[in-house]
Amino acid sequence: MRLHRLTVTAFGPFGGTQTVDFDRLSAAGLFLLHGPTGAGKTSVLDAVCYALYGGVPGARQSPGQRLLRSDHADPGTLTEVVLDLTVGGRRLEVTRLPEQLRPKRRGTGTTVEKAQSRLREYDAATGTWKALSRSHQEIGEELAQLLGMNREQFCQVVLLPQGDFARFLRAGAEDRARLLGRLFDTGRFAAVERHLAELRTAAHHRVRDGDERLLALAQRMRQAAGSDASAPDGTVLDDLSAGDPGLADAVVEWAAQARSHARERLDSTAAAHLAAEEAHLAARRRLEELRELHRRGRRLADARRRAEALAAGAARHEADRARLERSRAAEAVAPLLEARERAEAERRRAARAEEHARSLLPADLAQASGERLAELERAARRELGTLEAARHAEERCDRITAELARLDHESGADEELLREAEEWLAGWEAARDARQRDVDAATEAASRAEQLARHLDAAARRLEAARRRDALTAEEAAAHAGALEAHERALAARQDWLDVRARRLDGIAAELAGELADGTPCMVCGSPDHPAPARPGARHVDRRAEEEALERHRRAEDAHRQAELRRQTVRERLTEVAEEAGEASVAELADRVAALEAEHTGARRTAAGAADARAALERLRHEYEARLAVRRDAEQRTASRTSRREVLLAERSGLEEQVARARGGAASVADRARGLERRADLLAAAAGAAFEAEAAALRLKETDARLADAVWHAGFDTPRAAADALLAAHERRELQRRVDERLAEEAAVAAVLADPELAGADGLPPTALAAAEAELEAAVSRLKAASSAETAARDRCAELDRLSARALADARALAPLREEYDRVARLAALTAGTSAENERRMRLESYVLAARLEQVAAAAGARLAHMSGGRYTLVHSDARLSGRGRSGLGLHVIDAWTGSERDTATLSGGETFFASLALALGLADVVTEEAGGVRLDTLFIDEGFGSLDDQTLDEVLDVLDSLRERDRSVGIVSHVPDLRRRIPAQLEVVKGRAGSTVRHRVP
Repeated sequence: MRLHRLTVTAFGPFGGTQTVDFDRLSAAGLFLLHGPTGAGKTSVLDAVCYALYGGVPGARQSPGQRLLRSDHADPGTLTEVVLDLTVGGRRLEVTRLPEQLRPKRRGTGTTVEKAQSRLREYDAATGTWKALSRSHQEIGEELAQLLGMNREQFCQVVLLPQGDFARFLRAGAEDRARLLGRLFDTGRFAAVERHLAELRTAAHHRVRDGDERLLALAQRMRQAAGSDASAPDGTVLDDLSAGDPGLADAVVEWAAQARSHARERLDSTAAAHLAAEEAHLAARRRLEELRELHRRGRRLADARRRAEALAAGAARHEADRARLERSRAAEAVAPLLEARERAEAERRRAARAEEHARSLLPADLAQASGERLAELERAARRELGTLEAARHAEERCDRITAELARLDHESGADEELLREAEEWLAGWEAARDARQRDVDAATEAASRAEQLARHLDAAARRLEAARRRDALTAEEAAAHAGALEAHERALAARQDWLDVRARRLDGIAAELAGELADGTPCMVCGSPDHPAPARPGARHVDRRAEEEALERHRRAEDAHRQAELRRQTVRERLTEVAEEAGEASVAELADRVAALEAEHTGARRTAAGAADARAALERLRHEYEARLAVRRDAEQRTASRTSRREVLLAERSGLEEQVARARGGAASVADRARGLERRADLLAAAAGAAFEAEAAALRLKETDARLADAVWHAGFDTPRAAADALLAAHERRELQRRVDERLAEEAAVAAVLADPELAGADGLPPTALAAAEAELEAAVSRLKAASSAETAARDRCAELDRLSARALADARALAPLREEYDRVARLAALTAGTSAENERRMRLESYVLAARLEQVAAAAGARLAHMSGGRYTLVHSDARLSGRGRSGLGLHVIDAWTGSERDTATLSGGETFFASLALALGLADVVTEEAGGVRLDTLFIDEGFGSLDDQTLDEVLDVLDSLRERDRSVGIVSHVPDLRRRIPAQLEVVKGRAGSTVRHRVP
């Protein structure tokens, strides 16, 4: 990796834009970065790190990047870092802008500008830069892959912080382990240690869980075995605990003994249960026999009581039976009694109907016979039939009269329609011409509006151009005045610089004499004697004043060029705008635009009525066609009605003669027909009522004859006696039920008393049944106890078998778990350094770090030997430490003068510096190889040279020169004055009130 150019803007102490040309500085191989404290030497390195990784080293890294912004920067200037470098054979340019506050583009206040990143690559074939990415993540991944190291490694390898390595030399094993772990990313080995420890813990938990399950099963088997005296001793289980090697064998053996004792107990309880069942069956049979004998005795006593009750109710039973027989005889007469009542009621109803029908007839017909009334009714209906045709003729006359009235009404409506149509058609042509003129005017206005719109757009553009022309004219005058003023300032600044330079040249001898010292050769003549050195005059200025004047001159020239550029830009824009605007003034063009807008608005308003005018014309044409159709239809209907009227009048004249003849003296034929129809209906009703009354009287006489014959045959004297003997349905059912129940009870009692099984059933002692029941209850209790004992014994055997099977399965499954735990625990103890097999008690991560530290010590030892003139050499030590410290991470220094080996913590201040420098350079080589062999062409060494004497400093610089021989450039960050004389290529950081600046001093 080689750095070419770094440009920072508003970054850290740099308020403006500063550029560091690493190509110029690296040409000498060794360059110095110096400046006063707080000027920003370290900020240059921070900018390099920020460009590559988006963050600054270690403790200077903030949660957000807003602290990177310079307090000296202008609010409108954004913080930006641009780094040009070559890495992996590719020329890249990285641009980073952190998240920062900037003024709002509109309004007042500030807003957050998001972080930005850009990556470009230089194409040597075309000589141009090609954009690659604007993504933070993509750029970070691309650079990390090319560099082959993370930010922590980069800061330790490229930006060598001497203070960190001095602490590293004196640090303990744990501190060294943390630093080496970050650099070489050995976290994966620590993760292996943790993983093995976790596996050991998990395996231990599985084994312990298995032991606890076995112990729980043992306790459950102990509970299942119970407190039987024949059970095995359960105190054996109390002595077992999780983790005992023989736990599984002891539990399995005890379970086998418990199962054997449980089966013996089951056999004894089964025999006792069988004996209890036999005793229970015998007691049940005896009780059932006694209960049957007791039941027969109760049945015989009950039958005797029922026989006595039957004898007491014999008289009532005979009365019920006689009454039921008379009711059955009267039931044969009941239909005729009901028929006689119906015939009497029908005769009375017919007599009343006849009386009413005769009361409606005329007095001369009230006493006529039925035959006479029927004959008169037939005559009236014959006469009514002759009036049917005349009645239809009368109805037709009425319809013809109504139709003639309707025709007269329609004639009046059509005459009104004809009159309206004629009046409208008379004004048709004038209305059509008026609508057509409206359409033509709207069409012409639309065309005019389009033309005016084009003229209005052109006029508006000219007006806008005229306004810009006037504004740019004023702006051009101001730019011209500014350019003149900037030119005058540039001339004044140039003259001032030339004056300062002349004054310095006049006093250059005094400036050179100021650097002379006794015994030191003169830089001009080489003499160590200085008898008469020149003295500065009153007008003498130093080099710094000349450089400041030159800088002011350059800034004035830049301001003049910028002013001229602005004036030229404004003049070009003014020429373009003036050509478009012409010579007319803004007021003239504004009046022209207003006039065109008014005319255009009127034309558009007129053109907007084009559609309405066309629609009105079209509606007028449709109305014309509709009016013609109305007039034509009305004329046709009028002609049709005239012919229809003549036909209807002729028809009505003939019908009126027929109706007059049939009407007679009535008001109309219908009135005469209704009178005849009413007379016929009254005669028919009276004749029918007379015939019905005669028939009802005849039926009543016949019913009385049949009733008298039936009463005699049923054995009753009169119909009233038969009616009295009849019973209601519910009374008859109640009598029948009592008789049937009496007969059934007599049969049942007789059957019980005649049963031979009941003979002698009443000789059972009263206490025999109670004694048999008590004997059965005792047998049931003994059977339940025996059954419970057998069930408990059987359940105990089943539970012990089930739990024993589970215990055996768990014991078999626990064996491989215990083997796995032993194997994992051995590996975990070995990697953790606690195993006896690990002789040096080194953890796995410490072992890997020790190997890396051994490589670093070997690389650093050669450089330390050169720096110390062959006296000191760094070596790695893997000796065991007392206490809990890590082994394998020791560093010793061998003193060739004394032949002794001692700890690096015993080195003096100067010795510690070049030892730590050698260690840093050796670590850089090892980390570079670890990162994939990425070549590091640019290195920085930060501070630490002030503790060295002249000879040691020369030796250190010789080592650094050896790096230059490998085409490397080394930058030393220091404010030691002696280094400015020894290192000609320098980058100076100058601190000022407006922020820091950089200066290149390259021979």
